[in-house]
Amino acid sequence: MRAQMIIVCIAFAAIVFSLNKGHAQLRRVSFAELDSLQRVEQRNVLVFIQTDWCKYCLHMKSTTFRNDSVVNVLNKLFYVVDLNAESKTDITYGGYEFKFKPTGSDTGIHELAEQLGMINGKLDFPTVSVLNAKNEIVFQNGGLLQTDELLAVLMALQKE
Repeated sequence: MRAQMIIVCIAFAAIVFSLNKGHAQLRRVSFAELDSLQRVEQRNVLVFIQTDWCKYCLHMKSTTFRNDSVVNVLNKLFYVVDLNAESKTDITYGGYEFKFKPTGSDTGIHELAEQLGMINGKLDFPTVSVLNAKNEIVFQNGGLLQTDELLAVLMALQKE
């Protein structure tokens, strides 16, 4: 009985390992790291502006940002930063300090999320903003981006 259990455990581990094998892991960086990274190698920066409660944000995290093609392009050509729009942590970026702005007793929005994610005076979740090496916004999209849509954007931005 014990030998059979060990064989089952080994077989299960082998299956799990084979399923995970080859899947690329998306490398994310913080805003604090960007200045030094840009000095070493200038790249566009993809900022994924999201919240913990947003179902479309969770969908993008579990599908679009786990797609091997998307992950490979992002890891090779971009710096990727996750920005929780409701984070209460101060963020220094581009020589400025951005803070959480309360809008109620337990609600609010981060100033950096507003700066990078506002489109026509509105902030949708999720929002993908791409900045060039000069911190200029070169692309914004408020709402869900499917894998093929994001890949097309990433490839177009690399041709510029």
